[in-house]
Amino acid sequence: MEADEGPESGRGGSGAPSEGTDSWKLYVYDLLSSVVIVALIGGLLFTASGVWPPMVAVESGSMNPEMERGDLVYVMETERFAGPDAEAGVVTAAAGEENGYERFAAPGDVIVFEPGGDSRTTPIIHRAMFWVEAGENWYDRADESAVNGDSCREIRNCPAPHAGFITKGDANRGYDQVTQGRTGPVKPEWVIGTAELYVPYLGQIRLGV
Repeated sequence: MEADEGPESGRGGSGAPSEGTDSWKLYVYDLLSSVVIVALIGGLLFTASGVWPPMVAVESGSMNPEMERGDLVYVMETERFAGPDAEAGVVTAAAGEENGYERFAAPGDVIVFEPGGDSRTTPIIHRAMFWVEAGENWYDRADESAVNGDSCREIRNCPAPHAGFITKGDANRGYDQVTQGRTGPVKPEWVIGTAELYVPYLGQIRLGV
């Protein structure tokens, strides 16, 4: 028996894989597995939402208290599962007050849109308040506390330069079209999608908080 052990030991010393090689292979396997899993999850989310990327990070506190800075929001194409009385796939707060449709503790859809239709700017996540037609004097339909003026002539984007949504952050005092110079009424083609759900704090990774 002793005579047989010598050669076996010699062969084992030169041919057996080292622990370092095994560890490296395991690391590569785990890395590739993680990439594949993330890709599959991303693909499933995209398939369901119809929007890429299907998740966006909240970058300000304008939608407090329901959405806070650093939350990660799942976005869906507007026409995919439109609510009742939707306009271009979006249920406004005005319509929601009448039919009882609510999202994130208030009437109407929360939309993600490109301000001014500029894809180079950071998208805004705000609530669609009501729809206006091109040339419409919408002052009388507005919440007096959300406009900075006593008549249509004294506020921005009134009459409406084109048809679209008047929007507002839940925590903001005024409508975006009144307080911000970078966007008029939000055209349907500027809308990336509707916010469907959110994961608290997960977006902080993307924001680098």
